[in-house]
Amino acid sequence: MSEATARVPDAGWLRETPLAALLAALDSDGEEARVNGGAVRDAMLGLARGDIDIATTAVPETVIARAKANGWKPVPTGIEHGTVTVVIEGKPFEVTTLRRDVETDGRRAVVSFTRDWAQDARRRDLTINGLTLDGDGIVHDHVGGLEDLAAGRVRFIGDARERIREDYLRTLRFFRFHARFARGPLDEAGFAATIAERDGLLRLSGERVRAELLKLLVAPRAAETVAAMAQAGLLAPLTGGAPRLSRLARFVDRDADRPDALLRLAALLQFTSEDAARLKARLRLSNVESKRLEAIADVTPALSPADGEDAARRALYWLGESAYRDRARLAAVDARDEDWSALITLPDRWTPPTFPLTAADFKARGLEGPALGRALKAAEAAWVEAGFPEDAARIVEAILENTRKS
Repeated sequence: MSEATARVPDAGWLRETPLAALLAALDSDGEEARVNGGAVRDAMLGLARGDIDIATTAVPETVIARAKANGWKPVPTGIEHGTVTVVIEGKPFEVTTLRRDVETDGRRAVVSFTRDWAQDARRRDLTINGLTLDGDGIVHDHVGGLEDLAAGRVRFIGDARERIREDYLRTLRFFRFHARFARGPLDEAGFAATIAERDGLLRLSGERVRAELLKLLVAPRAAETVAAMAQAGLLAPLTGGAPRLSRLARFVDRDADRPDALLRLAALLQFTSEDAARLKARLRLSNVESKRLEAIADVTPALSPADGEDAARRALYWLGESAYRDRARLAAVDARDEDWSALITLPDRWTPPTFPLTAADFKARGLEGPALGRALKAAEAAWVEAGFPEDAARIVEAILENTRKS
């Protein structure tokens, strides 16, 4: 394919330091450097840019030498693949030498360096990710990415099955980028290739699957894309559970203005606390993420509009704001005739008070040891049940009286 070019809509950011300084240092004395990958794609679409990666004809040793000469910190983060992270004023830039794959096994690649921009572009996954941008604001395209961006298409570069076999994570990236950028149906050749190569998904680590799946779930077309994956048999091997596709679709409709990946995961795949444990193991979720799923799955205390706002306040107190909001937002998706709006907004209108009693209140009345702990716990429960009264002295006396009788 011949090279196509276009001018980026806004090139002002290319002239900002430290990026401009790094490009100037690498784009001289016979070497060339360009911004590549997602930053170029997003710039062409007028989207906010994330990390900015650089591709260069310079070999890693040259990158390191030029970084040091400018007083920057080079870190050989992936030297065997030609990657050096250059830290300038505390900001990291990943700089990678142009390369071609010599050998791949579906997870890792053995590479050799090249000076051919087209050859480097053809080893990438999707056409819209194969663009490069030079310091003058010109986008270079050797793989049809500009045309696909304009058409809202997500396609593999070259033979889709070959691209997937080079790294099976590309199956998930195909669906993630479709959910985020595509305007039409799934690319037929790409979709067929993901199905044909489905067994390769089992070779992926839970951490890599987790990262891609959570990103996919917050994309604009997440619900329909996940449904296509599930119907093609691509989701169950990764998650080990039956998806609730209609529930995810309903939740996405409610969640569109503030997409929450973990809540969408729960809407899709969590029925019980056992599901939370399964997802933690399968997707290598962090402790924070798994505890959040466990709190969502817990059915106590009960939360229902039919029980009234006093019961909801008690639930908010025991659950804490985060778990309460999660439970309410997910439960509302399953509601039929119930109106959950009041319960969902309760944390915005009411803040649970702090329990006014301490161990000292009971020690002063002669309790100690295990009895003290039991009395304090019973007092807190009685105080919550009584509606959080400001004067808790009578609760202390009631608890003490019960303790004496027992």
